[in-house]
Amino acid sequence: MKKIHYVLSLAIPLSMLFLFSCQPKDTTQRDHLVFRYNESKGIPSLDPAYARNQTIIWPTHQLFNSLIALDSQLNIVPAIAKSWTVDKRGKKYTFHLRTDVYFHHDVCFPDSSGRKVVAEDVKYSLQRLTDPQIASPGAWILNAVKKIDSFNDSTLTITLHYPFPAFLGLLSMQYASVIPHEAITYYGDAFRAHPVGTGPFRFKYWKEGEKLILRRNKNYFEKDSLGRSLPYLEAIAITFITDKQAEFMEFLKGNLDFISGLNPANKDELITREGHLTPKYKGKVQMQTAPYLNTEYLGFMTDTNLLPYHPIAHERRIRQAVNYGFDRKKMMKYLRNNIGTPANKGFVPLGLPAYDNNALGYTYQPEKARQLLKEAGFPGGRDLPPITLTTTSDYLDLCEYIQHQLAQVGIPIEIEVNTGATYRDRMAHGKLPFFRGSWIADYPDAENYLALFFSENKSPQGPNYTQFSNPQYDELYRKSMREADDKKRMALYRKMNDMISREAVVVPLYYDRVVRFLQPGIEGLPTNPLNLLTLKKARKHEHINR
Repeated sequence: MKKIHYVLSLAIPLSMLFLFSCQPKDTTQRDHLVFRYNESKGIPSLDPAYARNQTIIWPTHQLFNSLIALDSQLNIVPAIAKSWTVDKRGKKYTFHLRTDVYFHHDVCFPDSSGRKVVAEDVKYSLQRLTDPQIASPGAWILNAVKKIDSFNDSTLTITLHYPFPAFLGLLSMQYASVIPHEAITYYGDAFRAHPVGTGPFRFKYWKEGEKLILRRNKNYFEKDSLGRSLPYLEAIAITFITDKQAEFMEFLKGNLDFISGLNPANKDELITREGHLTPKYKGKVQMQTAPYLNTEYLGFMTDTNLLPYHPIAHERRIRQAVNYGFDRKKMMKYLRNNIGTPANKGFVPLGLPAYDNNALGYTYQPEKARQLLKEAGFPGGRDLPPITLTTTSDYLDLCEYIQHQLAQVGIPIEIEVNTGATYRDRMAHGKLPFFRGSWIADYPDAENYLALFFSENKSPQGPNYTQFSNPQYDELYRKSMREADDKKRMALYRKMNDMISREAVVVPLYYDRVVRFLQPGIEGLPTNPLNLLTLKKARKHEHINR
C-alpha cells in the first residue's frame, strides 16, 4: 500500500490567534490546555441531525447536550432535563428543565450572546429531525412519538403512540441534541459548519480536511464534584491525517494525545498476541481497554430494486455459506491480537441482556459451506460470479483474510477500497452489494441493533443499510416495542436475532472492545461501552517530549 507523507502547516489563522495569545509561552503549559486527536475518516458535518457515525458523534458530543445523557456505566442521568416522570401507561414523559442552561455566544442571536434554553427549543430540535427537507438519518428515533408539548419554559411532555421502554435511551443520542432556531435561520445549510449548542465546548474554527478547533464554553452549566467549572481543557484540536501510519507517527512524536482502535500497520507494535501493551511502551503510553457495544459485520444489499440481482447477495444459502466459510477465531488472534470476541452468536453483541449464548449463529464449517453452494446450484463455486466487497483501508486486512478463506470453499470475492466519506454515502444510499459495516450501540438496548432490519428504517432515512424487509420480522419488532415486560421483550429480541442469522442478511465478524492509547499524564478520560469520547473532565498534566 502506498504511504502518504504529511507536512502539517504551522500557520495559524487570525481567527485562532486568541486561542494561544493569552496562554504562557511555555509549550508545556500550553499543551496542558489543548487536547489533540485525529479523525482520519473526516467529518462531513457538525449538525447533530446527521450524527449517524462516530466521526460526527465525537465532536457533536462536545458541542451539544440532549435532555438526558448516559454515564460511563450507561446509566441514564440528567442533562438539560433535571428530572422527569413517566405515567403508569408508559406513554407520557414529563421533563422538567434546568433554568441555567444557555446556548453558546454567537452572532445568530441579536446581541451575539447566548440565550437561555427553554422547552420550546427542545420541541423545535426534535421536530426538526422529522422534516423531510432535513432528511435526517435520525428521524427514526421519533417513530414512537405521537406529540411533543411545551407547557412553559421549563416543562415539556412527550407522548408516545405506545409504551416503548427504550425511549429514554433514544433521547441520549446526538440526534436529540438541543439547538436554537435562530442558528438555523441565520446559517441555513451552513449550520453544518457553524454549529451552535450548549455543550462544554463551542465551535471556533474549521478548515475542512485540515483542522477543527473547539473552545472551552465558559458558561457551561455542569460542575465537577467540588463545584468547579467544567470543562478543564481550554480547547480541542482535531486534525484530519488520512493515512493511519502517519497518524500513528504523530502520536509517537507527542503531537497527538490520543488514538483509538487498532490499525493493522501498528497493532503488533503496540499490542501482544494476548492483547496486552508491549513491554517497549510500558510507561510511555497508556492503554485503555473495556467492553464495547459494537458489532463489526459484512452486510448484503438485499433489495433488487436498488442493485441488479446477484446470487451471492440474494440467495440465502450462499449468504449462509459465506458465514460458514471463514474462521473467526483465527481472524481475531492474528488480525486483532484477540481484542474482541468472535461473533458466533448473531448480531446482538456480548454485553447486552438480550445476548444469548445459545443463539443461532455461525462457526467455521467449510464443508457445510460447500454443501450449501451445491444446493444453491453452484457446486464448488462453478459459474458463481464474484461479488464486490467494499471497505475502507483500515479494514482491508480483515476483508483480504475473508476473501482468501472464502476462495477456498468456492466463493469469489473482489475487494474495493473507498475513502470514508464516499464509502458511507454509497452504503447509506444502497449502492453497495456487499459492504463492511460497524454498528455501535447508541443506547444500551438490543432494539438498537435489531432496528437495523426493520423495513420502516430503510436508509438513507434510517439505519437499515441492507434494505432488508420481512413482514414476520417487522411484526416481531413492533410487538417487542409494545412489550413492557422485560423478560418477554428479551424473548422477542432473541427470536429476531435468530431470524437475522437464519436469513444471513449480515455476516457478523466480531464483538468489539474499546482500545485506546493515550499520552502519559492524561486523565479524566473514561471509557464506556459506547466508546463515546467525553472530554469535559479531561486533564493533561505533563507534556512528554519524545
